[in-house]
Amino acid sequence: MATSPIDLERPAGKGLAAGTLGLWGSTVIGLASTAPVYSLVATLGFVVLAVGAQAPIAFVIAFIPMLFIAFAYRELNNEIPDCGTTFTWGTKAFGPWVGWLGGWGVAVAGMVVLANLAQIAGIYFWALIDGIVRSPEEALLSDNVPLVTVTGVVFIAAMTWVSWRGVEIGERIQNILLAIQYIALAIFVVAALWHFFAGTAPDPTPFDWSWFNPFAFTEWSGFVEAILLALFIYWGWDTCLALNEETKDPKRIPGRAALLTTVILLVTYVGVTIAAMMYAGLGESGTGLGNEANADDFFLAIKDGLLGPLGWVLVVAVMISAISSTQTTILPTARGTLAMAAYKALPKKFATVHPVYKTPSFSTLVMGIVAIVYYVGMTLISDNILQDSILSLGLAIAFYYGITGYACVWYFRRELFTSARNFFYKFLFPLLGSLMLTYAFVQSAIDMYSPDYGYGGGIGPVGSTFLMGIGALAFGVLLMFLWFFFPRSKPFFRGESLNRDTEVLVPDDPADYTRSIDGGLA
Repeated sequence: MATSPIDLERPAGKGLAAGTLGLWGSTVIGLASTAPVYSLVATLGFVVLAVGAQAPIAFVIAFIPMLFIAFAYRELNNEIPDCGTTFTWGTKAFGPWVGWLGGWGVAVAGMVVLANLAQIAGIYFWALIDGIVRSPEEALLSDNVPLVTVTGVVFIAAMTWVSWRGVEIGERIQNILLAIQYIALAIFVVAALWHFFAGTAPDPTPFDWSWFNPFAFTEWSGFVEAILLALFIYWGWDTCLALNEETKDPKRIPGRAALLTTVILLVTYVGVTIAAMMYAGLGESGTGLGNEANADDFFLAIKDGLLGPLGWVLVVAVMISAISSTQTTILPTARGTLAMAAYKALPKKFATVHPVYKTPSFSTLVMGIVAIVYYVGMTLISDNILQDSILSLGLAIAFYYGITGYACVWYFRRELFTSARNFFYKFLFPLLGSLMLTYAFVQSAIDMYSPDYGYGGGIGPVGSTFLMGIGALAFGVLLMFLWFFFPRSKPFFRGESLNRDTEVLVPDDPADYTRSIDGGLA
């Protein structure tokens, strides 16, 4: 195969802003992508309903497959620091078909969660306004669906602009937004413990080490449900890896940032959960964590009793969390589609990089537009369908994380047993993580198959959540076959533009402005 030089007249590789992010910036973006405050709001109550006092150990157990997959990401990134992540690694390990579907899994997860984040940001923005103007219960602005939808669209558009404008400005904004989130969480923990020790908590419950007993789960179904819920709140740390080509040390910083992010999230989630249990207890009435009426938004249920006139701080924190994650969620999908186009797995236009801002300009704008269309479309059809699509998100997450873990094992198969380090980090941990996620995928699909699962019912015996989740992945198969028939796709599907032996479009030295790559961007 011929090798032709590529002079991009901009930083080598795909043209992204090489050398922009350090370890701190990558970690901040990884944390922001998980939306820690909103993730807790959305899942804590439901986890407690599923397993009661074992909620802390549920978060710890769910952390294990995330940590194992983070090792797979780190090892693959050390070898192949490409912003295509799962797409690139899956292709190199298993060929173009698996790689393409892995890239599609990343895109689906991003699109679906953007709709959810926009809706949450809109609801909480107007909930804050309701509190300021003291709107009557029968005329709450936060209940106005058209108003919330328009607001959500504005947030998506604004965060798309930030992502298009440059990763550096995005990092600066995320530093501020993440600081607000963690200040709010610190206030929550301190206030909860203060009330507990002062004896003014509504249901003071002393800390008990049995909360961390992994053998105290009483029902397998409840255990599985809690773990699947907890998996969702860790998702997003892999954004660190999608920005690998824009870091100061592409081979080391992203992997370290991913591991650091997952550990910080573990401490955050377990710490907040313990404080909440000590403050509110597990009762099924009032502000208790076992009260089903509080499950979908525990923070709102306790904010006034916990913080009094400062209760609005928690409302702002959830809104900021959703807005922050909206911006960072766009980043990995835009860079994933950029990589796919660079290796001829998508139309060439997706490989366009802004000459000044060094961002995947076309991919970023397309991501924003698709997210807006999806959000508005689902809202017009039925809010229940939108909620079911969000519930199905775990399928896409488990799908592409699982591919990444298996890709790590297979790509490094010739060196797995050459050292203890390789055995654990390239074989055992990635394999166990992928097996766990494969089980999570299968079990989730089985549960979602029932029309009683979720909000939208279903079509005959098949639940709408199952149809949304599996249907979204199946739609990717259709798109892949359609692209297969385009002339530009031939080098990719023949394994010429990207395979185990081809170099990736990333410089070893970010200061290197040219690169000889087989196939190139032409």
